[in-house]
Formats: sequence, structure tokens, C-alpha cells
Amino acid sequence: MITRAIPGTGESLPVIGLGTWQSFDVGGDAAGLADARESLRLFAEAGGRTIDSSPMYGSSESVVGKLASDLGLQDTLFVATKVWTSGRNEGIEQMRTSASRLRRQRIDLMQIHNLVDWRTQLKTLRDWKAQGLIRYLGFTHYTVGAHRELAALIRSERPDFVQFNYSVITRDAERELLPVAAEHNTAVLINRPFEGGELFARVRNKPLPPWAGEIECASWAQFFLKFIVSHPAVTCAIPATREARHLLDNMGGGTGPLPDARRREAMAGYVKAL
Repeated sequence: MITRAIPGTGESLPVIGLGTWQSFDVGGDAAGLADARESLRLFAEAGGRTIDSSPMYGSSESVVGKLASDLGLQDTLFVATKVWTSGRNEGIEQMRTSASRLRRQRIDLMQIHNLVDWRTQLKTLRDWKAQGLIRYLGFTHYTVGAHRELAALIRSERPDFVQFNYSVITRDAERELLPVAAEHNTAVLINRPFEGGELFARVRNKPLPPWAGEIECASWAQFFLKFIVSHPAVTCAIPATREARHLLDNMGGGTGPLPDARRREAMAGYVKAL
């Protein structure tokens, strides 16, 4: 698995992580829990570390905490979650609940979800980082409309991480956000790498380009992920799944050769033309 350094510290993270929106919100469903457990096991076995959750993702935090503990992965995973509420006390309570659900004394990355009450929450996150309750802090959003604000926050607040949407067909982040993150040594997590499944619908029954083998892409998922993680400012992409075969397929997007700038343009052009 290819790794990238967190710019602020040099700590390495594999370029393919694991999102948990919907996929790990299985509650007490035995079959869903078993699928999530196997996916998490395979994820770690394949070299994955970063797993991203949120209190707005239903039971996902609790499921991650239980499975990571059951599998003995608490010291291996890089656990990221979010604060998603207004008010100082409300934020503190929510983060304490998240830590309890995740069964963690310290959260690796705490992010302000969708920039909700970010000024208030950022003060708390800085205090928690100073106390050692979290290791890194950041901001998240999932829409292009928030990119300008995220770029401004990188410049003014210098977060450790920023998380946002970027894909082979949604390249807006290349204009300002990704360059600003690189300039200010901010690590980047990418959400919605498959556009919520829209990309797979777009390429259904369509062949990979004949040159896909040159960058060792055996599937469309790998094609989409290699486009993303080949951008030098991207630290890690976090596709969400609890299906083992999809998990293993996704992990292949972080191995082997990555496309250069010329090939990246060819990839985007090929998908656009479909």
C-alpha cells in the first residue's frame, strides 16, 4: 500500500482509508455486523489504517469501536470522527460520547463536521489537542460550494487536516483548495470518491480504457481511486463499504503505479466522454 506523510508531522498514512457513512450503520443486525467485521479485518490485513466516522452516522461509531476492539486493532487504526453540533458544552458532550462509543482514550483526528459552529468548536479542539485528548484537528465538508470557505480556513486557521469531495468528474478542488492545502502543509482526506455511486452507474457495462493495465487498474473502482490519490496534495481517500469484495477491490487502488499528470488528464477525458 502506498503511503503519504501527514505534512505537519511526517506520520505516514496509507492512501486508501475506509469511510463508514451508511455502511457501518448496522446497529445490532447480526448479518450487517458480520459483514462490517470482515471488511474491517481485511482492511487492516491489506495495510489500511484510516477509518472515518461521525456522530451523524447512526450506530457507525459504536460499531467501529466494538469491531476494532474485538479484532485487536485499537492500536493499529488511525481513527477519525467529527463534532457536529452548536455550542461549547454540546460539542464537548458529543465528543466525549464519540470517544466512549469508539472505545478510545484519545481520538487520532477530530474534525468539525460540515463547518457547524466552527469558531466555537475549534477553540475546544485546540484545547483538547493541547491536553492530548486528540492528536490532530480539522474541518470537513462534502459540497463544492464549501471549497472557498475551506480554503480560507486553511489560510487563517492552519488545521492539521481538511476533508472534502473530489473525483474524476468533480475536479473543482484542483483550482484552489488542493493547492492551498499543499502550500500550508494541511493533510487532505477525500470523501465521495465515487460520487455516491453515480460514477459506477455512469460506467456500467463500459470497458476500462485499453491502457488501464499500464497503471495496474483491474476495475473501475481502482481507476477512480488512482485518479484521486495520484494528486500529490491528497493524503488519503475514504471510500465507504462493508462488502468484502468491494473493500479488497478498493484497496487495490492504493497499490502499484500511479498515473502521472498526462495520464490523469487522459483518465478524466475518458470518463467524461462516456
